[in-house]
Amino acid sequence: MLVKVYGSAIHGVSAQIITIEVNVAGAGVGYHLVGLPDNAIKESSYRISAALKNVGYNIPGKKITINMAPADLRKEGSAYDLSIALGILAASNQIEAESIGEYIIMGELSLDGGLQPIKGVLPIAIKAREEGFKGIILPKQNTREAAIVNNLEVYGVENIKEVISFFNEGKPLERTEIDTRKEFHDKIDSFPFDFSEVKGQETAKRAMEVAAAGGHNIILIGPPGSGKTMLAKRIPSILPPLTIKEALETTKIHSVAGKIGAETSLMTVRPFRSPHHTISDVALVGGGSYPQPGEISLAHNGVLFLDEMPEFKRTVLEVMRQPLEDRVVTISRAKFTVNYPASFMLVASMNPSPSGYFPDDPNNTSSAFEMQRYMNKLSGPLLDRIDIHIEVQKVEFEQLSDRRKGENSIKIRERVLKAREIQEQRYKDLDISYNAQIGPKEIEKYCELDSASQNLIKNAMEKLNLSARAYDRILKVARTIADLENSEQILSNHIAEAIQYRSLDREFWNA
Repeated sequence: MLVKVYGSAIHGVSAQIITIEVNVAGAGVGYHLVGLPDNAIKESSYRISAALKNVGYNIPGKKITINMAPADLRKEGSAYDLSIALGILAASNQIEAESIGEYIIMGELSLDGGLQPIKGVLPIAIKAREEGFKGIILPKQNTREAAIVNNLEVYGVENIKEVISFFNEGKPLERTEIDTRKEFHDKIDSFPFDFSEVKGQETAKRAMEVAAAGGHNIILIGPPGSGKTMLAKRIPSILPPLTIKEALETTKIHSVAGKIGAETSLMTVRPFRSPHHTISDVALVGGGSYPQPGEISLAHNGVLFLDEMPEFKRTVLEVMRQPLEDRVVTISRAKFTVNYPASFMLVASMNPSPSGYFPDDPNNTSSAFEMQRYMNKLSGPLLDRIDIHIEVQKVEFEQLSDRRKGENSIKIRERVLKAREIQEQRYKDLDISYNAQIGPKEIEKYCELDSASQNLIKNAMEKLNLSARAYDRILKVARTIADLENSEQILSNHIAEAIQYRSLDREFWNA
């Protein structure tokens, strides 16, 4: 008897329906699994056999042929255990399963028949609804994630016996339902850190506000203990809240990477990723034999924080060049290409010298050669892609001991939101959300300068020997500063402030 059960495969951050055709023939004995399965799927026969035996069923001693279509697409992982097991039971007439084709069925089996969580549930659920399936059956740990998708019945199970009873005896399963919008809005302003906790550093706070308002990349340069990491961790609290669309995009990526917890459904706050400096280039941008999203994709719609940036391997940093410009990562293999979104805000920090205290090092422990070698770890093209370079000074005792609270994140966020609203209105007819995304055409149209501003930036270009890309960055940042002041025209004071945010372009650092 032939039975078709439906599962799904992940390709990039999207899903594709997989038809699992199970045929049990009366003549002969054997177990044949075809359709480009990987080793985890090939090993499923042992898990399925033990699981079925432990819940009172058996793999029949007949010729079993299982085809996973489309046969030319490689299938990966152990998530097909449940669908293959049910297909075998239905095809061998051990259970009645007339409605089995109405559901996407996925789950990894334990030897006792229990179910383990799987990856990529959200894109699978979205695909199931698009293809007109009635519902999806999956491990209980994944139900909240799948229940984000409306107009789809989501059933979570703990053991294969529950699924058998559902199809064979009509015993109902517990349906999981979530009010996505209510849950989203209840948690949208939940942040563990606040800018009011930062002592002093008013210049750095201002730079962070400008960066958040325009979505600009920023690097903080300062001695150890000056508060660089403290500032970086608080930047999500002043960024605009995620929209429902952005939340779904972000959740899909984390779902594919298996980063969604059992108690989490929709991601409600912008991600903040802070990889260690020993990370490899593949782990950062994504890839591998079976491509997975990297840290820059996990930071999509959020913040990627690189603490002590010069300590990262140069090859790792250089692979970020293209994603920083294009906001997408393309992983190419011989037979396929995968695209992962990577629209993130880069926040980096570094010490000003190997000793950490240049130019205030009393012992002058860093030689000119050591300084040059340290600075050379960051290439010019990479620094050009970072809009704002800001020096973070050591905090004095008077500031540390001051018990007064600084301006909190809510007030800063209000100004950021107003600036973002201006930008959204300005670019409403373009595929652009904020100033950091604008290209040469938009710069020419929206960043016009008066003669005073033109002379100021000309002098800066000549004195600091800035590149054309740095020129564009200054104009973008000046546009954001003008938006924060609700100014239609970019004025000379806006240009002057933007130039001040190019610390690493100065002769002081490049000597």
